[in-house]
Amino acid sequence: MLKRFIAEVLGTFVLVFIGTTTAVLTGGNLLATALAFGMALTAIIYALGGISGGHFNPAVSLGQWIAKKISLVEFGFYALAQLVGALLGTVLLWVFTDFQTANLGANQLAPMFVAADLGLLVGLLAEVVLTFIFVFVILRVTKDEDKAPIAGLVIGLTLTMAVIAGFMITGGSLNPARSIAPALFQGGKALEQVWFYIVGPLVGGALAGVVANYLHAEE
Repeated sequence: MLKRFIAEVLGTFVLVFIGTTTAVLTGGNLLATALAFGMALTAIIYALGGISGGHFNPAVSLGQWIAKKISLVEFGFYALAQLVGALLGTVLLWVFTDFQTANLGANQLAPMFVAADLGLLVGLLAEVVLTFIFVFVILRVTKDEDKAPIAGLVIGLTLTMAVIAGFMITGGSLNPARSIAPALFQGGKALEQVWFYIVGPLVGGALAGVVANYLHAEE
């Protein structure tokens, strides 16, 4: 359990640090940010997935629990490790940006949606749908051992695709730990909106677990 905890802390640290640092230092470049998150996830899955399963995301762990691959206690254990890793990644970025808190790569709803009557609902729906796709792919490609050699690449590419799709709406989080950590440092609107970066991905991850369970039972 300790090795799994360390693996999830380290993996989430790498994911959040590489992704948010790229986002901040490139001025929020869409392609660079999406590739940074996707490539970082691919690398850490191959490096650490054999130890912890390579979740690095509470939404993924929730989907795994609903799919009956981990216990409820393990889900809480994983989520704690992921939050610790995300906080460490944000702390290092904070140091690299000379302890400035104005921009640490926190997710925020695009201004055009903030102004809309149903803006928050749109943002929430985007996070639910994109996280559902992401976690569903994970649950399916990790189901069969013959897909194991390419699973990390498929999962990393799926995250890249999802971040690209959601970037101009919510920033494409799909990961509560990734959003919570920088929001705690930035405060303001990022912290005010962080609730739907928690609720949306968790709902999406849970739905993915339910659907994956149903399809598995039909096979």
